[in-house]
Amino acid sequence: MDEISTNFNGKRYYTFNQFLRERFGCKVYKLPVDAGFTCPNRDGKVGYGGCTYCYNPSFSPPTLRGKISIYDQIQLGKKRKKGKFLVYFQPYTNTYAEIKTLKKLYDEALQDKNALGLCIGTRPDCVPDEVLSLLESYTEKYHIWVEYGLQSAHDRTLRLINRGHNFAQFEDAVYRTAGRNIFICVHIILGLPGETREDMLETVRILSHLPINGVKIHHLQVIENTKMAEDYREGKFNTLSFDEYLSLVVDVIELLPQNAVIQRLLGDVLDESILVSPRWNLKKHEILSCIDKELVRKDSYQGARYHEQTTDKPC
Repeated sequence: MDEISTNFNGKRYYTFNQFLRERFGCKVYKLPVDAGFTCPNRDGKVGYGGCTYCYNPSFSPPTLRGKISIYDQIQLGKKRKKGKFLVYFQPYTNTYAEIKTLKKLYDEALQDKNALGLCIGTRPDCVPDEVLSLLESYTEKYHIWVEYGLQSAHDRTLRLINRGHNFAQFEDAVYRTAGRNIFICVHIILGLPGETREDMLETVRILSHLPINGVKIHHLQVIENTKMAEDYREGKFNTLSFDEYLSLVVDVIELLPQNAVIQRLLGDVLDESILVSPRWNLKKHEILSCIDKELVRKDSYQGARYHEQTTDKPC
């Protein structure tokens, strides 16, 4: 374990903080902004109502959407934290506009001298080649991440949660993004309705052999004002217990390659009053501590089971 511990700077997995310090030699944070985007799964292009679990205000910080510019949002955000940062275009689908609009917004975000780059949250069905070429054009001077919401590699699950795209579209987006000096992060959710433990681990095995650079792991949180909350109250599915999640997320860490940056290990909700389930009564730092301790107890680490290959196609 000594060599692994050294590789991960005292941890047993590759954190985003470590990655950024290695790259920039200092602490770097993400500064979220709201550019006023919507989503093709809400405006009718691919569907209406959005994903069954999605209520954006539950995980996006309060913003001044439509009231002040991106640059002014950044100046407000800088008052809360000091130092260098990546501008995080977070709410909804942040490549879902004409190229000239995107360029104007991205250029504006990079005006601040402390901005080292961009993190662009989007969907895999909203990155035509011209958008990827625009993002690639920034990579000579800036650090660029694209964060693709996938959630599951299984098409039956994507249909059930009304994602509005399939796995093949995600895979296509990843391969078209790779090789452009753009870093790729993938969001997954553990505990989606209808998925077994093996289904969730199969998603991770599949991702582990794609040209991605990082993952964000969320546990399913059922939020008020969503279709999923209605289904949960009707008894159509159960959420994960804390012990189930702890065991599962450690398995996920073991399956990921050691060079994959783990940007997140659990879901977050900004307002506990709208969280329907699960309620573990633990603070975020307590959950992260439990994950660390479980890895120590198992004498395990990120990549310990990376050799496990996947042979089945997602369905």
